[in-house]
Amino acid sequence: MQFHRGRRLLRSAIVALVLATGTRAILPACTSAANTSENGSESLAAGVRPFRQRVGHARPLIAVVGESAGTETTDYLIPYGVLSQSAVADVIALGTRAGPITMMPALKILPQATIAEFNKRFPEGADYVIVPAVHNPDDTTLLEWVRLQSSRGAIIVGICDGAWVVAKAGLLDGHRATGHWYSLDKLERTFRGTTWLRNRRYVDDGSVVTTTGVTASIPVSLALVEAIAGRDRAMKVARDVGATNWSPVHDSNNFKLNWTYRLTAAGNELAFWSHETVDIPVAPGVDEISLALVADAYSRTYRSQALTVSPSAATIRTRRGLDLIPDTIRDGAGRTDMKLALGEKQLPVQSLDGALEDIARSYGRSTAAFVALQMEYTWPR
Repeated sequence: MQFHRGRRLLRSAIVALVLATGTRAILPACTSAANTSENGSESLAAGVRPFRQRVGHARPLIAVVGESAGTETTDYLIPYGVLSQSAVADVIALGTRAGPITMMPALKILPQATIAEFNKRFPEGADYVIVPAVHNPDDTTLLEWVRLQSSRGAIIVGICDGAWVVAKAGLLDGHRATGHWYSLDKLERTFRGTTWLRNRRYVDDGSVVTTTGVTASIPVSLALVEAIAGRDRAMKVARDVGATNWSPVHDSNNFKLNWTYRLTAAGNELAFWSHETVDIPVAPGVDEISLALVADAYSRTYRSQALTVSPSAATIRTRRGLDLIPDTIRDGAGRTDMKLALGEKQLPVQSLDGALEDIARSYGRSTAAFVALQMEYTWPR
């Protein structure tokens, strides 16, 4: 994922630049400004067009594919969780090879099948393929498989910097698309045959759908539910997971890497003596939506890294059927009790707000705002 590459740069170049200039900045207020599109009335268009049932599938078949060496946590787990919750499709979590998928910036899961096993079981291909941001968007195995699924009629959905994979597979040429705010300028320079849009949370252009940053995985997943089963079903799923809407309207101007964020990143990174791990106790039935959002957020502060902890089990079956590999097997928890953030008193999507508030209390509101920026999430709500 390009932002993770950018994170490594922030750990070096930004720190040096901040120290050299000594620039001060004032933290801007995060507001829910009126969202407008550069394409005018197009911002009011329907999100994702209705699904047409393919011959041979009793129900729509959705494949969520991850590169085994590194796949963005929320990009992968949110679509899997929301679409599985909807019960309107068969959803399968895939890896490029056998063995666990290392999630970025946190968690490790065992996919339900490899892409080779999927091809043998479903030679006709999937109806939808969800492509998250991955560590290596040049992975030829992944690129060839995405092209193959597209050629067999699948609608390819690039989540966040999954747009790099979809573009490198040659599937965005001549199409409209969007991507993570951090990557859009580079995407425009690299793939000139694509019309890159801002101020859209997600863009449907027929055979391909793309989204903005990490948390756009929530609205686009609900938009897919609506495309498959109608608005009433999508509204029920939204209520179940705690989402308020899945509109494509978005204000890209809210997301920029200004000096406040640079200073926050540099200060947190340089304060190495205060870096810590945050243990998240996990047990069978843990909600993978809550877990993804909370672990993702805590692992972006430049002060903390989220680790999952189980007292005994080598693998944990999540609420919707994934096998999670805990980072540590031991009794007890770390700095904070995460049960509230993992949905004991909150709906899954609301866990992110709970995590950001706790990050603000622990590391300051500027750090929480920096985490929200990375996840392209408007905070406070």
